[in-house]
Amino acid sequence: MFKQFLDQVDGSQGYLITSLAIFLLFFFAVGILLLTMKKEEVKYMSELPLNDEQL
Repeated sequence: MFKQFLDQVDGSQGYLITSLAIFLLFFFAVGILLLTMKKEEVKYMSELPLNDEQL
C-alpha cells in the first residue's frame, strides 16, 4: 500500500514521509501512555466532568 502511494508522488516525498512518521510516533506514544496509566488516575479523570467541585 505504501509502495504504491510513494510511487505516485513526485518531489515532495520527504514531507509526506516525515508527516506520516510524526503522526505514527504521536499515535503510538499516546497509546502507550494510555495503556500504562493507573486505573485510579483513569477513574479520577473520567469523573472530572461530573464533579461539581472547583479545582
